[in-house]
Formats: sequence, C-alpha cells, structure tokens
Amino acid sequence: MSTVIEVLFPEFCNMFGDSSNMKYLKHCLPDAEFKYTAYTDEPYFVKDKPALIYLGAMTEKKQELVIKKLLPLKERLAELIEQGVPMLFTNNALEVLGSHIETDEGNIECLGLYPFKAKRFMMNRINSLVRGQFKGMEIVGFKTQFTKAYDCEKGKNVHQSMFETEFPFIRVDKGLGMNEDIDREGFRDNNLFATYLVGPFLILNPDFTLYLMREVMQLKDAKLAFEPEIREAYRRRVEEFHNPKTEY
Repeated sequence: MSTVIEVLFPEFCNMFGDSSNMKYLKHCLPDAEFKYTAYTDEPYFVKDKPALIYLGAMTEKKQELVIKKLLPLKERLAELIEQGVPMLFTNNALEVLGSHIETDEGNIECLGLYPFKAKRFMMNRINSLVRGQFKGMEIVGFKTQFTKAYDCEKGKNVHQSMFETEFPFIRVDKGLGMNEDIDREGFRDNNLFATYLVGPFLILNPDFTLYLMREVMQLKDAKLAFEPEIREAYRRRVEEFHNPKTEY
C-alpha cells in the first residue's frame, strides 16, 4: 500500500518558503506518492486517508478562499483528526482551524474546530525568531505574520490557555508564543501539528522531521535526506539562537 501525502492548494499556499517543507519531505520519502490538490479539486482526504495532510502559508485573501473551501469538509477533518491521521499546518494555515479572525472590517468565521481566535493587525507585521522545546527536541524557527492567536472568551475564571493545557505543542524559551502572554507556540491535537513557524519548518528542525516520519506517520525506516548537511545547518542555527547577542 503506497504512502500518500496530500499537499493542499500548493498554487497559493506556498509563502515564506513553506513549499520547501514538502520538497524536502519528498527527498526523505522517495517512494511516497505526493498528491498536490488544486483549489478546484476535491481533496483526496474526503474519501481516503492520507499518510499526511499538509497546508502551508498563504495571503490573507487566499486564506478566506481556503476557509470557504474547507468549511463544508470540517466534519471530515474533525473525523480524521480523531482517527489520528497526521497533519501539519504552518503559519496562518493554523488560523483556518480556529473560531474566527478579528479584522478591522469585522470577523471572518473559520472552521471552528478549536476554541481560539486570531486578531489581525495589518499595520503591524510581527517578525520574531523563536526557540523552544518539544519532547526533548530543541525547536527553532521564524515568525512573520500580521496576527496573534488568543483563546475565545470562556469566562473570567479561566486563566490558562488551550495552547497551554488542552493542546500544547512547543514551549517557547525565546521569542513570541501564540501571543505576548503565553509561552506556547502552536498547538497539537492527536497527530495534528499546527505552528506559526515558517522557514521552512521541517528543514530547520531535523529531529522533529524524523519524529514526524517515524513516530507520527509510522514509517519506521524513514531517513533524513542530506542528513550531514541538514544537521550541520541545524547545529549552527541552534548555536546562533543561543548567542546572547541574537535579537528575538
């Protein structure tokens, strides 16, 4: 049975070098079948279970189109998440899964699979380096975005975020978390991983990529492509991120 990896809407979900996540994974998994689903196509995941579903960074206008495309499929996505189908959403793709996006023109309703909202500040682009931890791995990356993510209001007595309690992913040591008040970046639910980090994320973090392939996708014999070069680049990046002179 072939390993099918579905890349959603690559014609416009490809900003900040995020398309290189799948280009690199293709080198790591040369025997896998990569299905590139165009916006006008029916996604493969509607009737089948991919080994991984990937959605990358996009413009704000294209984000609204993606939400419109996926809204009728949100129950299917929820079902696949519950069944443990691996998924990776990077940069503003993660916002598609939340409740809504607050803008100066009003709210944009999203899929509503998770109880968080994004606030968009179009006159204030956020750029930040990020260093954090996940399962003993040091995670490094970059943020470039117009939004921050916050829990939807649940009452005055709620003091902890869903990003910290229900769906924690990366604990941030340096740089910005999902917003200025918490030290968590992204969120994880079962085998869904969502992060604002770009760069591309999989090339920047070889240990996570190996974990994704072997532990999450259950491809036990998977290997990192260009491993010596990738690990040396990672070593230098971690060293730079630990330099006290590095500005976050």
